[in-house]
Amino acid sequence: MHHMKSHNKFLIITTFLLSTLFANVGLAADVTVEMLNRLDKQSNVFEPKIVRVNVGDTVLWKAKDKGHNVEFIKKGVPEGVGKFKSKFNKDVEYKFEVPGIYAYWCTPHKNMGMIGFVVVGDDKSNLEAIKKLRFSSKSKKMAPDLINSL
Repeated sequence: MHHMKSHNKFLIITTFLLSTLFANVGLAADVTVEMLNRLDKQSNVFEPKIVRVNVGDTVLWKAKDKGHNVEFIKKGVPEGVGKFKSKFNKDVEYKFEVPGIYAYWCTPHKNMGMIGFVVVGDDKSNLEAIKKLRFSSKSKKMAPDLINSL
């Protein structure tokens, strides 16, 4: 009988350790970007606008303010990367497996300068494609400086 008890105790401890381990993994974003209504004199902002991560890293976009989402821009991601568009008002994370530059915007605020970039694995091989993206309005004014600083 005594043997069974210690075995159970071991199982409980192991289960506890595993569950805490995995509980943390889900929240362990390597980089966090905040979606904000205002920052300094700007409205509708990703902060920071440019992040650099390694292949396999996860970026978490935090919905600090309401009304925002994340959408990869068509032709603004490395070849072979699928569409990605998050729901509004929700924290969302994405694990970057393919190196290159990812351009994204907030769907409703893409004309208002709410754009951002993720550089993965310090790979800028798709920079020319990024330079050809058509931004509009306020985003069009901001994009060149941001792209130059990638």
